[in-house]
Amino acid sequence: MASRPVSPNRRGDTRERILESATILFGTRGFDAVSLDQIATEVGVAKQTLLYWFASKDDLMQAVLANMAAELTVVVEAAMRAAPDDPLDRLDAVVHAVFRSAVRRPALLGLLRELSRLPSGATGYMTEHLNPLVARAVAWMQSEMELGRLRQGNPAIIVAMVYATVTGIATEPEALRVVGWQQDIAGLRNLRLEMTRFLRAALTPEKS
Repeated sequence: MASRPVSPNRRGDTRERILESATILFGTRGFDAVSLDQIATEVGVAKQTLLYWFASKDDLMQAVLANMAAELTVVVEAAMRAAPDDPLDRLDAVVHAVFRSAVRRPALLGLLRELSRLPSGATGYMTEHLNPLVARAVAWMQSEMELGRLRQGNPAIIVAMVYATVTGIATEPEALRVVGWQQDIAGLRNLRLEMTRFLRAALTPEKS
């Protein structure tokens, strides 16, 4: 009996399910602790099916990181479009959207933590996908500074500092626990509030 052809939609669904399971497993257990066999079992497919879509664990890891970068780009750009015109309100909206994603998908914080443990060059795909978003963020902030709607400063450094703060939450949680912080929904909400207050204080234009 001839096998039934797999529809394109079903084939794409298999790839997405592999990526989703790999994201959760890599984010909760770490890249080194998870095997392709475990991911295939979680998805409910044969290992050969997984290897049809991703030739190696490194290829799957790169795809997961690129997917995360693309997801983050969509979240940030949607927040920017939906926010009021005021630049400080837009910054609030972006920070809120990023933290909301972390609450909804804790594995994303785990992936950020794993980035610090990967060898140099392993995060190339993610960087490639994030570079356009970073460039737009810097250009937008520079424009708002020139219009006098944000305090003058180095927009590239400010964007890097915000990124470093978010990644630091994932990579150095013990530093925050020293002051009683807990990595839970309430803790992330408090961090979001403090970050938005800090950015507002730092970027509100000086009164002439």
